Amino acid sequence: MTRTVYLHIGAPKTGTTYLQDRLTLNATSLADHDVHFPTRSPMVSPGLFQFRAALDLLGQDWGGPRGHAEGNWEALVRRIRRRSGSVIVSHEILAPARPDAVARAMTDLQGSDVHVVYTARDLARQLPAAWQESIKQGRKWRFARFLQKARQGRTWFSRAFEIPSVLGTWGTHVPPENIHLVTVPQRRAAAGEDPLWDRFCEATGIDPAWAPEQSHRANESLGVAEVSVLRGLNKRLDRQTRREAPYDALIREMLAEQELVGRDSRRITLPPGDRDWVEERTGRWLEWVEQSGIHVVGDVEDLRPTWPAEDEKWHDPDGVKPRKRLAVAMDALAAMTAEAASRPDPERHLTGKLRRNADRLRPR
Repeated sequence: MTRTVYLHIGAPKTGTTYLQDRLTLNATSLADHDVHFPTRSPMVSPGLFQFRAALDLLGQDWGGPRGHAEGNWEALVRRIRRRSGSVIVSHEILAPARPDAVARAMTDLQGSDVHVVYTARDLARQLPAAWQESIKQGRKWRFARFLQKARQGRTWFSRAFEIPSVLGTWGTHVPPENIHLVTVPQRRAAAGEDPLWDRFCEATGIDPAWAPEQSHRANESLGVAEVSVLRGLNKRLDRQTRREAPYDALIREMLAEQELVGRDSRRITLPPGDRDWVEERTGRWLEWVEQSGIHVVGDVEDLRPTWPAEDEKWHDPDGVKPRKRLAVAMDALAAMTAEAASRPDPERHLTGKLRRNADRLRPR
């Protein structure tokens, strides 16, 4: 039985949500062509199962109750071993894995032809997207602080974005031709085009016709005012990352991914003072890619940053005017109020339940 395993290890903020959702939506039709995107049970989505498996492999435990990830990596490996053809595993938290975790993964997947797929995007788009994602997840840091740490390689995102380090670690166990660097296109796709999906399919040996159902999921970008309000809300609530609080879903899913998306707000861009180091780092990455012998899918020039016009004013996400923050905050308050009003009153619900129980106990 021959088996090829494609480990799509990220990077985060490169369309991974879209790719994983499209794989999920087309899992049945892909399986008809011997391409498998495994899950643990019909009640658990492949994305959630593989997230837990990745946490288990990395020895981490966040995003749920303690212990929720234990045993999921072993369960995923068992399902992979039952398959022939191609198996795709995808989660972006795998990108900055430690050497010991990578070695374990490769040991557990012995007997398979293992390929590593890494989607990459230019830092001019990647860094602002990563900062706002961290705010969605509960962080409170200013953009300037985030960029300072990123420049020093001291954030999780910067480690996940460091192409030579990530692919050097994973490439210790597979030959260069089994490492596929998929570049995220710079230009916006025209109607009917899907270049990122086409490139991912080329890297994983999928005929795009095998996955006809489109995904409409994406982590939409927020503007400077919206992120500023979310950051302020995180500070007021003292939100914590990696541990779920009851209000996290409201903030992340309702506000950050629905109500505050698509507004007429300035987009987040890198400050002019950070462009030189981004250019320098990108140059080093492209030199490494050229010398590495890995398989590049797409145009490697898509990794070069493009900058706004010289006369375009830069807007500081750390210095949003109170008037703009107020407008966003009022809309967020309105959305939260409407959501609260739509939910059952817990005291009324409890009173009704006690009354019904008392009626059942009353002598007839």
